[in-house]
Amino acid sequence: MVSPIEFNWEQGSWQDPGKNPDNARTAHVCIAGDWAPIRAFAPIIEQRPESVYGDLLAPLEAADLRIVNLEAPLSDTGLPVYKSGAVFKGEKKHVQGLAPFDAVTLANNHVFDFGVGAFDETLQALDSMNIKWTGAGKSLDQASSPLFLEKNGLTIAIVNFSEGEDLTAATTENPGVMGWDLPRMEALVASLRQAADCIMVIAHCGIEYIPFPPPYVARAFERMVDAGANIVIGHHPHVPQGVQFYKNVPIFYSLGNFVFYQPTDLKFRKLGLMVDVGVNPSGIFSFEILPYEIYDHGLELLKDKSKQIFFRKFKEISLPLDRPETLEQTWHAFLSHYGTKGFFNEMAMIMDKIKTDPQKGAAMFRNRLTTLQHHTHLKDLMTMMVEGKIEKKVPRKWTSIIDQWLTQTR
Repeated sequence: MVSPIEFNWEQGSWQDPGKNPDNARTAHVCIAGDWAPIRAFAPIIEQRPESVYGDLLAPLEAADLRIVNLEAPLSDTGLPVYKSGAVFKGEKKHVQGLAPFDAVTLANNHVFDFGVGAFDETLQALDSMNIKWTGAGKSLDQASSPLFLEKNGLTIAIVNFSEGEDLTAATTENPGVMGWDLPRMEALVASLRQAADCIMVIAHCGIEYIPFPPPYVARAFERMVDAGANIVIGHHPHVPQGVQFYKNVPIFYSLGNFVFYQPTDLKFRKLGLMVDVGVNPSGIFSFEILPYEIYDHGLELLKDKSKQIFFRKFKEISLPLDRPETLEQTWHAFLSHYGTKGFFNEMAMIMDKIKTDPQKGAAMFRNRLTTLQHHTHLKDLMTMMVEGKIEKKVPRKWTSIIDQWLTQTR
């Protein structure tokens, strides 16, 4: 069901006038996706950092608070760890590129790519800029601690967690990110109801590059709403995914890439959305989606026809999220698209890596066993194969959208 206060699909905006009396104290919070000073963006952030934001800088500066996901350590030391995927690292001087932001989330799969020492330097760099952080730490207690932001007499609590890929989840003794401990996150959110005017849950999870969230992500995000979250926002898939209104609470499943350069012409990896959220003592009374495109020189807001096309596509990927049965259909459509061929190719790639680089190959295979996104993907795929459903026809409208997200170039 679409929110009772109708979402404007053409403008990407939503407002609940009943939650915004004229005399209410308000604050606007901009939330952005993945940020890393890597590849083509590294020299831009080093030499003229604000230019990377292009015309998104104006809405960022107009907001009262700004939050982004820092997807790389900022350090001049450290060696890359053995892990399943790519490793990223910026330098301490790149922290100047985060100047527009008040806070960063750190619960992701890259912030420990160069070890604990590099993570410590990252925190020092952030502290030097007075940028607050949450979602990782030297212990589980620190990693799970919420971040409180104060503005215009309002208290906004940020709860941040991820899937703890490559066994990077913090423990009582070891540093790491806040991992996939949903009961702990539910209890934390519930405990904040009286302490904050607005609770924002931000999570890093899901399957990369596909247009729909897996059902396990949707169930987890809905649990956060049931616990008391006023909005839930996801990233990690590196492409835009849709919005769901659950009990009149907005859930954004993936904001896509932000200042995160990927050397590809695939269209949906070059699109993202920033969300400007209106907050008052009743929680959230509005939001506006700001879609943009990513170029070699930085970001540019979508305008006119490009913006209209984006929101048409955004509606297409949002509507299936309203009902569990259609969300399950999109998941089965992805599994069928991936199929036995996709499984064989992935396993062959890992086996080849084990032959040429045993530590890297072992890290890749271990991650398939231990991280929920891969575990769920392979378990559900194997179940479909066992039950003879892998070739079962699924609605063409879902497979067509999945194919667009995975193959369409710009």
